[in-house]
Amino acid sequence: MATGQPVVAGDQAASAPGDFTARPGHMPLLDADGAAHLARHGILLDARAPERYRGEVEPLDPVAGHIPGALSAPTLHNVHPDGRFLPEADLRARFASLGVPATDGTSAAGARDCGADVQVGSYCGSGVTAAHEVLALTIAGMPAALYVGSWSHWVSDPARPVATGPAPG
Repeated sequence: MATGQPVVAGDQAASAPGDFTARPGHMPLLDADGAAHLARHGILLDARAPERYRGEVEPLDPVAGHIPGALSAPTLHNVHPDGRFLPEADLRARFASLGVPATDGTSAAGARDCGADVQVGSYCGSGVTAAHEVLALTIAGMPAALYVGSWSHWVSDPARPVATGPAPG
């Protein structure tokens, strides 16, 4: 309705089924080593709420905090209050303010699938909102990799470092 598209109400026939087929392997993914590398040598964005990033609360995992070197970039700031993505230019400005370059650069260690060069990645608690963040980055024309395992995977190894507080650490 907001875009002026037709709206059908009542017992109208449903739209015809589509023919979308998902094909995995078309975006760069990070493992824990790749995420750690980006946090030190690129940009790793933490898509969770600020209080989870700072380590003040952790409702799901046994350890609170963030990957050292990661920047807080809550997914909530990618959308309007109604849940629609911000316009491309606004997303580009948001991510540029975090230091994200407009084009991709050197390859990150641990990036796999697609062989894409990445210098930006995202993670969250379990990978869901990080995927949303990667989509927002894509809309902004800023390619990024996804750390699917995210915080839950990171803290599963007690040898991995953890940072707390508002600074990347």
